[in-house]
Amino acid sequence: MADLAGMSAAELAGAYGRREVSPVEATRAALTAVEAHDAELNAFVMVDPDGALLAAAESEKRWASGTQRGPADGIPTSVKDLERTRGWPTLRGSWLVGDDGPWHEDSPSVARLREAGAVVIGKTTTPEFGWKGVTDSPRFGITRNPWNPALTPGGSSGGSSAAVAAGMGTWSVGTDGGGSVRVPAAFTGTVGLKPTGGLIPMYPLGSNGHLSHRGPITLSVLDAALLLDVLSQPDCRDWTALPGREGSFTDGIEEGVAGLRIGYSPDLGYGRNDPEVESLVAAAVAVLAELGAQVTVVEPFFDDPLAAFQTLWCAGIAKSLKGFRSEELERADPALLGFGERGRDTTAVEYLEAMAVCADLALRTAQFHEKYDVLITPSVPIVAFPAGQNAPDPAETVWASWTPYTYPFNMTRQPALSVPCGVTPAGLPAGIQIVGARNDDDRVLRVGRAYEKHTGWSPVTEAARTRETTRGQLG
Repeated sequence: MADLAGMSAAELAGAYGRREVSPVEATRAALTAVEAHDAELNAFVMVDPDGALLAAAESEKRWASGTQRGPADGIPTSVKDLERTRGWPTLRGSWLVGDDGPWHEDSPSVARLREAGAVVIGKTTTPEFGWKGVTDSPRFGITRNPWNPALTPGGSSGGSSAAVAAGMGTWSVGTDGGGSVRVPAAFTGTVGLKPTGGLIPMYPLGSNGHLSHRGPITLSVLDAALLLDVLSQPDCRDWTALPGREGSFTDGIEEGVAGLRIGYSPDLGYGRNDPEVESLVAAAVAVLAELGAQVTVVEPFFDDPLAAFQTLWCAGIAKSLKGFRSEELERADPALLGFGERGRDTTAVEYLEAMAVCADLALRTAQFHEKYDVLITPSVPIVAFPAGQNAPDPAETVWASWTPYTYPFNMTRQPALSVPCGVTPAGLPAGIQIVGARNDDDRVLRVGRAYEKHTGWSPVTEAARTRETTRGQLG
């Protein structure tokens, strides 16, 4: 069961096709992992074993008859509890959302997963309305990191990343408005992709406007490409979505990096890195150079856009909280309410000024990509810190202050991929972030895949080993 829970989607699909493993067996392995680990990790808000096994049995019939719907058919999957799910509540980590629904429709991502035959086993935890870079909420409590349960898995898609890293489902769908897929991927040794804005349709669009994205959290870059194939299919409910495209994101993914132009920035000119993280990222960049990429350390080419990001982010929170009565808001996260108050004070002019910063930033990055194919930075400058606090420094109130390399690319809507690049001496994972020009998701995945193939990585196995070592040290 443990071996099955650690298999990637690509490996599972191959095994299904050879009749070595069945979707029912893989789903049982995922559910067994949930039983073994979720009481400690708190990655799920709900799990539907009976529904999952029924869906897996239908998938098994399709594989047996040669009528499978593609490589996602029968893959144990979870979705973040910000995604609408037909028949299941979408509670968004908040007591402000009632249980009674009606829960009558799937979001585009969930609809595409069901159409592809994926086995949706349950919904994963989120901070209230997905508002911050760690995962805890008044309604569902604290989610913990499979590598060390005393630490946070990051957020806001921390439930999804913890589930994947612990083998509780092969892949998951997260949301990313400022790093919420890439931050937890880096903290849990998983792969997280924030694709080009509009590539994955969304409905409803959410309160954070053009910052919001959906994205895969997976065991491998190849899996991220396979899941992106599913999630990027058109949906008429999103009027901002990009047109559908031909082909697969796996096309050309194995072509390597020889001759590609990589601009490497250790800190974008304004970040400060943990030396151990910076060393791991530098070693990863050196691997890409060994594989034939033309690597250049680049000078900073934009200033930290945190202030503009905060203006947009707080306005989005204010919109999420609009309409609730004051007595209802007493049950909400107090820090969330503080950001909402800031957002309510934002004027239209200030909002438009922040959007102008996004436009300038997008111009600067577009000009950068005329010279370089991809930009590489650390995903996050630190490793995971204690669970239950919003920042490494418990006194810090601005969560984005410790995620300096992720939110700029929500503002520009560029594809950005976090790939694990090793562990620190303390046994905690770190990630490199690979950023491409808009609509160049294929190349971003290609670079990540080249690094992944050279290094090899199994977050389920590594996390389990580290977790047991940590327990032994704690006595």
